[in-house]
Amino acid sequence: MKKILLFIIATALLLLGIWWAKNTFFGGMAPQVIHQDGFQANYFNKGDETNKTAVVLIGGGDWGDFWASELAKMGHVGLSLPYHRREGLPPLIEKIPLEYVEKALNWLAQQPSVNPDKIIVMGASVNAELALLVASTFPKLASGVIAYCPSSVTWSNTVYPWSSEEVMAKWTHKGQPVPYIAMEKLKGKELKGNETNVIETLSYWNTGLDDSAQVAQAAIPVERIAGPILLLTPADDKVWPSHRMSQMIVDRLEAHHFSHAFDNIIYKNAGHTITAQHSQASVTTGQMYIEGIAYEFEYGGTPEGILKAQKDSRERVKAFVGGL
Repeated sequence: MKKILLFIIATALLLLGIWWAKNTFFGGMAPQVIHQDGFQANYFNKGDETNKTAVVLIGGGDWGDFWASELAKMGHVGLSLPYHRREGLPPLIEKIPLEYVEKALNWLAQQPSVNPDKIIVMGASVNAELALLVASTFPKLASGVIAYCPSSVTWSNTVYPWSSEEVMAKWTHKGQPVPYIAMEKLKGKELKGNETNVIETLSYWNTGLDDSAQVAQAAIPVERIAGPILLLTPADDKVWPSHRMSQMIVDRLEAHHFSHAFDNIIYKNAGHTITAQHSQASVTTGQMYIEGIAYEFEYGGTPEGILKAQKDSRERVKAFVGGL
């Protein structure tokens, strides 16, 4: 009798935990786990939609799940799509085939809940780089792009301290490397006296953008995107020069007389963390390890500016998706 009672209590606690996680993390909407057709993802929809706008959250994880759930609650469809650092996926962002995302887009287009002509790809930072590249490469599959803290070019794998030592493409297409700006790894600095382990990263990225020859061959051909584009840009991004790169994207679209709507929303006093949830609004500094040494770096912005940008950008994302 005692064992039966313990079993009942354990089962009840397990069900309570599942209910709590479902309602805490996904607002009452649990995802369908997809592990087929050559990709992995969390699929969010209410279950009764047909012919709805879908958004692919490039990178997946907590950020992707949060946004996919939010959009699904609005009556859209969300696909939170990781592409590395998960069992069965590459450990590093190196030689990631664009066909991986293509498979997810094709699968999504076949779902009864999805309008195949209304599929948006969305990403932040490096995932915005990939989102713009994917939409440029597969214009028949992606109908628009939302890019937080975007990149106008593709970068080599070595922009990350934890990458392989060999310089190589982050992305491939049809077995070939996507052209990139080749970068040396970010180096730490020799500390003197009472200096703190603070590292500045903007100059590192700007050095790559100053190489006009490399920029020309690594520029993302955003003019090929077959739909509207929304760029959400912090003016005080101190992680990488997204403000400079978003303007490069705009310049390229204008030079090619881009036929779809595009907007570059620039947020004053906001930094790289405009993509975070509101509870993280005060985060303005981070930490990275370079050759085993911990360095602090700035995300940029003020807590007030970041919070304002987060709130405004969230509403703009919802309006963009709802208006496609």
